[in-house]
Amino acid sequence: MAEYVSESVQLTNEIQLHIPEEGISALSNELLDSFENSNMEVTDKKVEQSESCAKVVAAHYNNIEEKGVEDRKDSRIFHMRNLNNWIKSRLIAKVLRRIANEKKQRGFNVLDLGCGKGGDLLKFQKGPVNHVVCADIAEVSVDQCKKRYNEHQHKFSAEFITADCSKVNLKSKFDNPDLKLDLVSCQFAFHYSFESLPQAEQMLANISSNLQPGGYFIGTTTDAFDIIRRLDRETNPGNRKFGNEVFSVEFPESTSLEKVPLFGAKYNFHLEGAVDCPEFLVHFPTFQKLALRYGLKLIEKTRFEDFVKEEPDFEFKNLLVRMKVYEAYPPYPGKELVSKIPSDYVHAQDYLGSLPNSKDLKIGTLTKAEWEAASLYLLFIFQKEDNQRNVDTKLPREADGQQTV
Repeated sequence: MAEYVSESVQLTNEIQLHIPEEGISALSNELLDSFENSNMEVTDKKVEQSESCAKVVAAHYNNIEEKGVEDRKDSRIFHMRNLNNWIKSRLIAKVLRRIANEKKQRGFNVLDLGCGKGGDLLKFQKGPVNHVVCADIAEVSVDQCKKRYNEHQHKFSAEFITADCSKVNLKSKFDNPDLKLDLVSCQFAFHYSFESLPQAEQMLANISSNLQPGGYFIGTTTDAFDIIRRLDRETNPGNRKFGNEVFSVEFPESTSLEKVPLFGAKYNFHLEGAVDCPEFLVHFPTFQKLALRYGLKLIEKTRFEDFVKEEPDFEFKNLLVRMKVYEAYPPYPGKELVSKIPSDYVHAQDYLGSLPNSKDLKIGTLTKAEWEAASLYLLFIFQKEDNQRNVDTKLPREADGQQTV
């Protein structure tokens, strides 16, 4: 595979962006048989087990210690987290601009679905946002989100809701139940709703029933096809785990990998210092088809690695530098590399070695381990159809057998 270097992305006057292709996955154009041969979801789970999984997720995020800026700089995945934030910033800004151009009005309403500690609040400042609803399953996270909002001046008003958005009618918890939204943003959280078909339906009902026609639903989630591919079960049929020193994905024995279920395909995800809890595969063709039932049409689906390669505008080129998205290689005098593992920088060494007069040149990159983790993800944009059928705010039913979509 050819190396990718964006000559136009200058982190400083002497740093170029470099992505290691060998550390970024490539997908087959064919759908994976393990998914396509299955139209089932896991149905042998009790309701109590589903509730227990939700409690595990809520407890995990409630127990994550809030760290200051200086502490976050010491994180092994500091640059990867900055990259994820840069991608979210660019995605949110892109859609806010689109809404502004299409609606020719000011005063948008936004739902931050899975708001966490409020890390995206400042991103909504970039557009003419009037009101933001922040909702999350983790009560401590919602409290910290509210605190963060109150500690800074914002152009918009906000309200805060603690709820499992895959199991409750969110509209009933709004300060104004008649509120209509222009944008729903669900970052790194939608995969939790794929624990079951009823939960996925409730999540989409909460999104679509509150969106105005022409409104947008955007988000980020893991790429289920890539996760299954990376298991490499053709070579190692019994394998249930992959990863590196910063992340790991492991499937329990209870998750079938011969015929992977469309819903309830649980795996345990670990990301150093950030995530350590169960998640669920999101089979995207099923997601897309189910979303269309709720009047949400797919506009764009892009893997992170491809989104990074797209030419950013001037604002986001500068943001790459300000957010310290990439690590300089070789490091500046007095600076240490993030990773102590030499193989994490082989791609950077090889690229520099291929350049003439590269003695004083520095490139911007992430460690190979961070690229491997970041490239697990994709982003999506859906738009609510103007000729929207009526969407109810149904509460989920218990799964009672095989499910098709």
